[in-house]
Amino acid sequence: MNRLSGKTALITGAASGIGAAIAAAFAAEGAYVVISDINVEKGEAAARALGDKGGFMAHDVTDEAQWAAVMAAIVSERGGLDILVNNAGITGTEGGHPHDPEHASLEDWRKVMAINLDSVFLGCKHAIQAMRAVGKGGSIINMSSRSGLVGVPKTAAYAASKAAIRNHSKSVALYCAEQNLGIRCNSLYPASIRTPMWDGMIDGAADEKRMLDNMPLHRFGRPDEVAAVAILLASDEATYITGSEFNIDGGILAGTSTSPK
Repeated sequence: MNRLSGKTALITGAASGIGAAIAAAFAAEGAYVVISDINVEKGEAAARALGDKGGFMAHDVTDEAQWAAVMAAIVSERGGLDILVNNAGITGTEGGHPHDPEHASLEDWRKVMAINLDSVFLGCKHAIQAMRAVGKGGSIINMSSRSGLVGVPKTAAYAASKAAIRNHSKSVALYCAEQNLGIRCNSLYPASIRTPMWDGMIDGAADEKRMLDNMPLHRFGRPDEVAAVAILLASDEATYITGSEFNIDGGILAGTSTSPK
C-alpha cells in the first residue's frame, strides 16, 4: 500500500468520477494528492475524504495563468511535483447541443478543444518545467478515451480532442526522453466506465441491457479499474514505460463479441 509513498500528485477534474477514484487510489498508496477542479464544493469534499493525504485547488484548466499559479503553489508547499494526471474533460453534449460533424457549432467545438486538449498541452508544459526544476523526473498520465481511437459520429469534437491527446502524449514522451529529464508520459483509453456522466446517456433499463449485450465482458467498467492502471504508471515500477497507451475497455476494441455466422 505504499507504491507512491513520498510522491506528490496533481489530478485535474478530480472532484468526481474517474478523477476522484484515481485521487483516492493514489492517496491509499501513500501519495499526497492535489485535487483540482472548477467545482469548488465537490472538489473540497473529495479532498476532505483523503484526510491529510489531500488538498484542493480551484483551477480552470483552460487558463495558462492558473496553471502557472497551481504549479508554483505545489512546488512551494510540497517541494515539487512527481505526478500529473490530466483528467479534466467534457463530452460537449452536456448542454444538449448537437456535436455531429454537420451541425456542431464552431463555438461548441472550440469549448471542447479548450477543456479537453488545450488543458493537456498546458498541463504537460507546466509539469515538465516544474519537474525539470527539481530534477527527480516524474510521470505524466493523460486521459484519452476509446473515442480517441475510433470515430464517434455524434461527439465529433470529443473524439477529435481525445485523438489529439494520444499523439501529443507520444510527442511529450519523446521530448522528455530526448532531454534526459526522466519524465515519462503515457495515456489511458477508458471505455464504458460507469460514472455519473453515463446517467444522461442511458435511456432506461432496456437501453442499458442493449449496451451491456454489446460489451465483451457484459458489464460496465469501474473507476477503480482505471485507477489501478494509473497507479502502475505513476509508480517507480513503470520507469521503462513511456509513450505508451493502455486500453481499459473490457475488450471492446479487441474486435466484436458477436459470433460469426
